[in-house]
Amino acid sequence: MQQFQLVEVITKKQEAKWLAFPSKLYKDDPYYVRPLDQDIKKLFNKESNKLLRKGEAIRWVLLDENKNIIGRIAAFIDPYTAKNNDQPTGGCGFFDCINNQEAANTLFDASKSWLAEREMEAMDGPVNFGDRDSFWGLLVENFVEPVYNMPYNFPYYIALFENYGFKNYFNQYTFQRPIDETGLSETMYNKASRIKKDPDYTFESIEWRSKEKYALDFMTIYNKAWGVIPGVKMITQAHAMALLNQMKPILDPRLVHFGYYKNEPISFGIMMQDLNQIIKDFDGNLNWFNKLRFMYRLKYQQRCTRVIGRIFGIIPEHQGKGVDGALIMHVRNYALKKSFPYKEIQMNWIGDFNPPMMKVAENMGGKIFKIHVTYRFLFDRNKPFERAKRQEKQEKKLE
Repeated sequence: MQQFQLVEVITKKQEAKWLAFPSKLYKDDPYYVRPLDQDIKKLFNKESNKLLRKGEAIRWVLLDENKNIIGRIAAFIDPYTAKNNDQPTGGCGFFDCINNQEAANTLFDASKSWLAEREMEAMDGPVNFGDRDSFWGLLVENFVEPVYNMPYNFPYYIALFENYGFKNYFNQYTFQRPIDETGLSETMYNKASRIKKDPDYTFESIEWRSKEKYALDFMTIYNKAWGVIPGVKMITQAHAMALLNQMKPILDPRLVHFGYYKNEPISFGIMMQDLNQIIKDFDGNLNWFNKLRFMYRLKYQQRCTRVIGRIFGIIPEHQGKGVDGALIMHVRNYALKKSFPYKEIQMNWIGDFNPPMMKVAENMGGKIFKIHVTYRFLFDRNKPFERAKRQEKQEKKLE
């Protein structure tokens, strides 16, 4: 039996070591890209993560007998997720560990005990203390370079989770397709062609000088398409404007498109560059020098050849008519220009519990490229395990 020491992360020095450990673990892996420290740190800050106002989070590092870090993990309770399950459910994430089952079990045991003390009865992992669009799931198929803020891990992590007793709660699929090809199914192509010929339908890319208009259009479409789904909150125009302002410094207008019917907003598709192609050599540090390098590479070197599908929406009255395909055909017009640098799109985070969204991705010409798994561990080992329930409505995000 090996001797390990579990240390709670409290000080800034400990946090720095917790953040840096994966880059040491993956130092010889050509595909690993260290996430920006600021993107992770903000999740554990009450000022930037509102979930901490009612939820809780804790982090640990694991030391061997020589005081070397050999693992890390975080555990957290999201008050919304904790209640909206068959049993109170917490989460663990940001798991990284050497290939040692005892070490992994020590980290999982710590998370389980901490959650059980707070009346949780199950643990999902590896997940994020926040939105599903970042740092969520264990990569189990196609271990290639990750896109921005999508998880990457060694293949042996699968055994570490499953040997402990975690079971597959749901798969998260990443669909991929060339961005300059139509790639639509015959049915979708025919519908889209009819839409494109109808003068009442128009499509356009965003113009920042009219961002107030697009913020209003985004709010209108989002609230009609997603705001009616239980658990999804309506947004205000101010919120929509804040999102656009936040994205403006890095977002390429050619990747943000809106659709209209008789000048009324009905659809949007928002993509963003895969920033991992820019920050790969930053080692997680966005200091002033790297900020300059970031903007230079983004604006002048055009290092990004991949884009990520961030969010896609069509109001109910126009769903199933071919608007989604028409929007893709509109984007393709940009993609065929020589000045357009992007070659592929990855649509992340499409759960296997959401067949309608999977069908949309397939009809759009996407093929499953990577698979991540969200695992669940029931504390009562005699309780029957059930996978995530299938849904009939679209998921909010293509991530």
